[in-house]
Amino acid sequence: MNDACIRVFRNTIDAHRRTLLRLLACVLTLCVPISLYADNRSALSFHYTEIVAVEDHYVVNAAISGVPQARLEELVQAGVSVPFVAEFVLTRARWYWFDEVIVERAMDMRLSYHALTRQYRLTVGGLHRSFPSFDQAFAALLSLRNWVVADADQLPGGQSYNAALRFRLDMSQLPKPFQIAALGSRDLDITTNWARWTFLAGAR
Repeated sequence: MNDACIRVFRNTIDAHRRTLLRLLACVLTLCVPISLYADNRSALSFHYTEIVAVEDHYVVNAAISGVPQARLEELVQAGVSVPFVAEFVLTRARWYWFDEVIVERAMDMRLSYHALTRQYRLTVGGLHRSFPSFDQAFAALLSLRNWVVADADQLPGGQSYNAALRFRLDMSQLPKPFQIAALGSRDLDITTNWARWTFLAGAR
């Protein structure tokens, strides 16, 4: 191999090495905000979850621990109706395939402020509740009560199911300018991890 070929070979190796180093730098740069984002999620967490039979239905009750962020209060007071969603999934294990999804539900909620009445409003489905302070409205937002997730005949008695529940700010429903602001703000990272537990359906 002559000197020219050797130089071309070395230049190619060096170019690939520089490319790999740049890619590695990009990955490391991205890993920092991702880790911070994950740590910040622990600010909200479920401290109570249950599924209970009520008449001909199964309902979910849950409570979330968390401190309201000033950025969220500013957003609500600015007139933005801030959307949230609770997501529930009930599955049954199958040894021969992926778990079977039995129930999948989502409940939309909105937190808003009415300047004329100076009242904070929490909307859950078609129901509205008003509160004199942001802290009271936020506390009510973090409490899920009597959420119907399944009919009794959907869950045969004596069978075990895996339940999963999550609560988050639904950024996809925010106005576009606020979506961009929320993506760069840890104060608006209002998301729980998935709470998971095993549920044994009662006998009919």
